[in-house]
Amino acid sequence: MVTCVPRLVIAAPASGSGKTTVATGLMAAFTGAGLAVSPHKVGPDYIDPGYHALATGRPGRNLDAFLCGPDLVAPLFLHGAAGTDLAVVEGVMGLFDGAAGQGELASTAHVAKLLRAPVVLVVDASSQSRSVAALVHGFASWDPEVRLAGVILNKVGSDRHEALLREALDESGVPVLGALRRAEQVDTPSRHLGLVPVAERREDAVSAVRAMAAQVREGCDMDALLALARSAPVLDAGPWDPAGLFPHPAPSRSPRSPDGLNAVGGVGGTARRGRPVVAVAGGPAFTFSYAEHAELLTAAGAQVVTFDPLRDEVLPDNTAGLVIGGGFPEMYAPELSANEPLREAVAAFAASGAPVAAECAGLLYLARELDGRPMCGVLDATARMSERLTLGSREAVAVSDSVLAEAGTRVRGHEFHRTVVEPGAGTTPAWGVTRPERRVEGFVHGGVHASYLHVHWAAVPSVARRLVERCSE
Repeated sequence: MVTCVPRLVIAAPASGSGKTTVATGLMAAFTGAGLAVSPHKVGPDYIDPGYHALATGRPGRNLDAFLCGPDLVAPLFLHGAAGTDLAVVEGVMGLFDGAAGQGELASTAHVAKLLRAPVVLVVDASSQSRSVAALVHGFASWDPEVRLAGVILNKVGSDRHEALLREALDESGVPVLGALRRAEQVDTPSRHLGLVPVAERREDAVSAVRAMAAQVREGCDMDALLALARSAPVLDAGPWDPAGLFPHPAPSRSPRSPDGLNAVGGVGGTARRGRPVVAVAGGPAFTFSYAEHAELLTAAGAQVVTFDPLRDEVLPDNTAGLVIGGGFPEMYAPELSANEPLREAVAAFAASGAPVAAECAGLLYLARELDGRPMCGVLDATARMSERLTLGSREAVAVSDSVLAEAGTRVRGHEFHRTVVEPGAGTTPAWGVTRPERRVEGFVHGGVHASYLHVHWAAVPSVARRLVERCSE
């Protein structure tokens, strides 16, 4: 299948250059102009897509050639961009920075080549003038397969500074498509794992996104950028289709109320009879999730219902399975601990043997305690904050059968946290990490699978199918 979607990749020489400001501003500005914009982020980042979603009104989606493999990048992109006028892809780190020790794999340049997309380089020009030409020349000539088609100058100090930068770039062959002045009002606050997620500061985030859009509209040649996006060639690929992965959904079940009577219903609406309810943790404490996970669960036969562990005191009606993803439980440990009714409900649910899948923040929530505060007590483990950042790509294999995977199932994951979990004696690990170092990781306990590893289920759709099948038993 040959498909064409206008698209741009927003890259930079290094982190901190202003990619998020420019990419999010472009998404919001084009959306404000009446275009349907599809937002994407290179790499495993969960936080930037939240700002992208706020800017466009569509789910922010990740494109990770390490987690999902290069062959899935274009199909996942086309799935997310279906029916839109334009796609904007925010890069990760520096343009050529990929998975450690694996060359270009999963770099912004790699994804741009897989998408056959023009690249716009955002340059922090705050401490240079003529040298910008050498920098841009180096990035433009490093890999001839990467089409570096324009530059946006960021943190420009004055009219005189801008003139010097433009003059230096005149002979580079790479056009200047915008120049943004220093503007503190568009900054977004950060903490130990990056930007503060949208869910924690929605009102301020809305104002920040509006400011980004205004700055981009004022400082960039929007017509030239749109024309550049429309110059992207066709992609010889078809869209990823979760429904096509499961032509025969998991066997249905009759939902039952706690008293054993047939029941329908659920938080926020009526359950469809026969589709097992998978409750997915959300709210400010659990913001890390890939959009494709809910789509895979739905395609596999589940009804996905979101709940907020900070506020909800019971699990959704007829819950048959529980998914608790990543986020910042350490920032909300007092509130999570204070919601004793839900902690007890989660503990009872797990004790029944029902399927529970937890990643990173979910792992902490299932522990006995986090920084001395009681959590759900599902796992024989304690968790605490640490000064050390654990970050990196992982390759792993399931070491035992679980609700998510058969023993021997191989996955690629990402680890990103500043916490430590200390397990009790005799615990069964979930994964055997094989690269970059060998160790065991996570917990399998009854129907519980909990781990620090974030895994993109599009790469292993059997995970979603297996979980829904366990829910239907």
